[in-house]
Amino acid sequence: MKKFFYILVALVVFSSCSEYQKVLKASGEGATAEKFKMGEALYNEGKYAKANRLFAQIVPEYRGKPQAEKLMYLYAMTFYKMKDYYISSYRFEQFATAYPKSEKREEASFLSAQSYYMLSPVYTKDQTETTEAIEKIQEFINRFPESEYLPEANKLVKELEFKLEQKAFAIAKQYSLIAPGFTHDFNAAIKSFDNFLYDFPGSSLREDANFYRLDAIYQQAVNSVEYNRSIEGEVVHIRKQRLENAKEASESFVKSFANSKYVEQVKEMAKVVDQELKKYSTKS
Repeated sequence: MKKFFYILVALVVFSSCSEYQKVLKASGEGATAEKFKMGEALYNEGKYAKANRLFAQIVPEYRGKPQAEKLMYLYAMTFYKMKDYYISSYRFEQFATAYPKSEKREEASFLSAQSYYMLSPVYTKDQTETTEAIEKIQEFINRFPESEYLPEANKLVKELEFKLEQKAFAIAKQYSLIAPGFTHDFNAAIKSFDNFLYDFPGSSLREDANFYRLDAIYQQAVNSVEYNRSIEGEVVHIRKQRLENAKEASESFVKSFANSKYVEQVKEMAKVVDQELKKYSTKS
C-alpha cells in the first residue's frame, strides 16, 4: 500500500512538471494567457522560481495592457521571495514609478527600500550599500509619512545607522590597538575617536569611544620621550603637555560617566599621570 502511494505521488509530480514544461515552451495563440494563469497559480503555491520563469517570458507581451500592473507586481515579488534583492529593489521601484495610482504603490515602494536594506552587509565590510539603503528608506519615509510601514521603516534605518556606528568605532579601535606595538602613532586613534563622537553624538557606543580615546591620549602621554618644541616663540614641554591633556581627559570622563565600568581603570590612569606630572614640579 505504501509503495503504491509513493508511485502515485511520483506520477502526480511528473505530470505537474510535464505540464509546466509544456506551458513554458508553448507559443502561439493563447500561450501568453496560459503562462500568466499558471505563473499566478505557481506563485500562490510558493513556487516562485517557476513562476518567475513564466512571467519573464510574457512581460513584453503585456506592456501597456490592463493586466500589466498585476503581472509586474507579481514579477517583482518573485524576485523578492527568491531573495534576489538586487533585482527586486529595481523592479519594485520601476513598478511604483510606472503605476503611481496603484493601490500597491506604497507597498512596492517599501519593499524596494527594504530590498536595499537586505543588501546591507555586516558592519565589518564596506558600508556603501548600507548608506544607500538608508537614503532609499528615508526617501520612502519622506514620500509616505503616514504609511502603515513607517514603524518598520524607522526600525530599519536605526539598524543601518548602528552598522555605520559599529564600522566607524571598529576603525578607530583598530588604530588604538596597533599604535602601541606598530606605529607608535596615537594621533590617528585620537582623531578617529574624535570624528566618531562628532558624527554619532547619541551613539550607544559613546562611553566606549570616550574610554578608548582617553586610553590613546594616556598611552601617548606616558610613552612620550622628553623633548621640547618652540611654538610661537615659546618653549613647550611636549611630554608634559600630553600628560596634562591626559589628566584633563580622565577628569572629563569620570565627570561624564561616573558609573562607567571603566571608572576604576581611568582612576588608575589618573594616578600615573599625576605621579608623572609631579616630576615636572620638582624640576622647576
